[in-house]
Amino acid sequence: MREKRLGLAVWIKNPRVAKNLRKFGTIHYVSKRLNYVAMYVDADEIDETIKTLERLHFVTRVERSHRHEIPTEYNNSKPDKAKEFDYQLEKTQLIALTEALIDTGVKVESSSAV
Repeated sequence: MREKRLGLAVWIKNPRVAKNLRKFGTIHYVSKRLNYVAMYVDADEIDETIKTLERLHFVTRVERSHRHEIPTEYNNSKPDKAKEFDYQLEKTQLIALTEALIDTGVKVESSSAV
């Protein structure tokens, strides 16, 4: 079973020191322009890791990611009535076009008559 991992944004003074953070977790991204490191840390040890990272001389601040708090399943999603109407209208237009082509004697492939 996979361990639960949480994200951290570690703001550093110089991007060259980012490789020193590898021993605390998995580095996902290093921004050289904004001087921060996006990394993942074990959820069980996140408080101790944050305290340790804040004590390092090249770290300016550490922020937790709140991505795991955002719900990704939407139970109350309603279908868009306008889009359903457009799809039905397009389907009827395609069927009418196919019938018109068949009446004129043009050979129609079975995949385009959907």
